[in-house]
Amino acid sequence: MTESAPSFDLAYVPGVTPDKWARKWQEREPLVPLNLVPVPDEGASELVRDGEADAALLRLPIDRTGLHAIPLYTEQTVVVVPKDHVVAAADEVTSEDLADDVVLHPLDDSLDWQRPPGQPAVERPATTGDAIVLVAAGVGVLVVPQSLARLHHRKDLTYRPITDAPESTVALTWTDDETSDLMEQFIGIVRGRTVNSTRGKQQPEPAKAKKKAPAKSQVRKPGIRRGPAPGKGRTPRRR
Repeated sequence: MTESAPSFDLAYVPGVTPDKWARKWQEREPLVPLNLVPVPDEGASELVRDGEADAALLRLPIDRTGLHAIPLYTEQTVVVVPKDHVVAAADEVTSEDLADDVVLHPLDDSLDWQRPPGQPAVERPATTGDAIVLVAAGVGVLVVPQSLARLHHRKDLTYRPITDAPESTVALTWTDDETSDLMEQFIGIVRGRTVNSTRGKQQPEPAKAKKKAPAKSQVRKPGIRRGPAPGKGRTPRRR
């Protein structure tokens, strides 16, 4: 029975753009396909834990049981409003500026905000996309990571940073027992390692050459030629 060709499945949540890392992968592993798998925020870590993806780019916090996670970057939090909303006239706002607004809280909300600002809506939209439609209809405003505001861009909406809102963190996660060379390769890519640097696993340090003792004068027998001892006196190869 022939083995299937190797590949690497990378899940990613809405708003996260893995394109630059995918290009690096193509350069370093041209014979191994990188399969990009879009997934919702909810359940992204379970996909990795269940073995349906090799790794995932997702937002923290998550249940870390059985998983590694490397924080990669933080996302600014913004409020999405209609273009004629009073907030649109400001460069940035605080949560107090939204005290009188209905703030929509979709079921797939990715922000870990214990006490969101504003007035709660009567019902929670099922998705962020549904909430965007309600914002455009004037039902309320929406607080999301900036990448999601860009993902759901509409000409009749705009967004402004909220200076005192919690930020979201995007991380790479994979299982504790995943130690393959392909996993180490991708970890190196997202961490910015060059192609010639080590790939995550600790490499043994090269042994330092011992200093030679001053040569003692000795009488050599004619006809006998001594070469250098094996492994000594050689210039270490460049790594």
